[in-house]
Amino acid sequence: MEETFELGTVRCPSGVLVLIDGGHLGLWSGERSPADIDPVLLGIEDPDVAADVAGAVDFAVTGPDAATAVRTFGRQPGSRLHDIPASQAAGVQAAFEVHCGAAGLEARLEAVPGREAHAHRARRTAEEGGGGFLVFGVPVVAVGGVPRDRQLPVLAARVGHGEGAGERWSEISIRTGEGPVASSVPLGDIGVDWARVLFGDVDALSVWQHDEPVDGLADVAFWGAAADEAAALFAAPELGEAGEEGVRGWTGLPLPEALHRARALSRWKDGTGRRMAVDFRPHSPHWRIMREVRASQVGAGSVDLGEARVLCAMTGRGDGFFPVTAELDASGGLLALRVRLSPTS
Repeated sequence: MEETFELGTVRCPSGVLVLIDGGHLGLWSGERSPADIDPVLLGIEDPDVAADVAGAVDFAVTGPDAATAVRTFGRQPGSRLHDIPASQAAGVQAAFEVHCGAAGLEARLEAVPGREAHAHRARRTAEEGGGGFLVFGVPVVAVGGVPRDRQLPVLAARVGHGEGAGERWSEISIRTGEGPVASSVPLGDIGVDWARVLFGDVDALSVWQHDEPVDGLADVAFWGAAADEAAALFAAPELGEAGEEGVRGWTGLPLPEALHRARALSRWKDGTGRRMAVDFRPHSPHWRIMREVRASQVGAGSVDLGEARVLCAMTGRGDGFFPVTAELDASGGLLALRVRLSPTS
């Protein structure tokens, strides 16, 4: 038996919706070149590797057989190749030439000046009919034709029995239109490393602040086996946030003070080998949406950015690659988007 729960709503004034792991939005370049993103945010500390990534190349595929060539090359989803490290660019070009020669295809790779901003990738992908592309190796999906003038409900389905919503979803979907479904089109996979999926208007994501507080404040939270000991040592009260019973810490601290306390907790934890998680939470849109997620009975939260509403939902399945399907009417209009999180049987 399938149960359905409403997670909230999204609003997409641009008509282009992006489906991405919400934990990776700190890597989203918006209208800027991806070269502007600090390699440290990618977990890269080696200066040589950082320089290689910072000098990466995007390739457009041109020629009469471009679409077939890039699809059969099989390196990345979509109609372009993105974020090729500088040291590998020549090798990728050579491999593409060999591939096209062996297949009898007329196509070539041309470097994109300045690289392609992530928001531009999403809009172009939507114009091409929707599908996937990479953001620093993370698969992302974008689709156009989303209604601009109203809020759209986001639903989650669960197969099984029991009280309450639970969090082990089989599918998350958005209904965008009415009428019979004429076809279902696979758009690609969302790559998830932070156990969550975010649905966001492409323009809204361009003004998203992942780690920068909008009010100069931040929270510090900690929990785990050593939390009681740390709370006594650092005079930390219960955090007092909904959905976080047993979590200690402080809310609404000036940013420098919050950083100082988070670092002190981490030094104590690491220096003593204590088992405890420490979370530094600047008051950003990311913090706001995750605050709602933690308090929610269905593991979802939303935030308004201008006229857009962005929604983030926990998968309930952890991490992985989750396929996205578009349901279309007879004229090709978008009726629904479905993110499959697990088999239905």
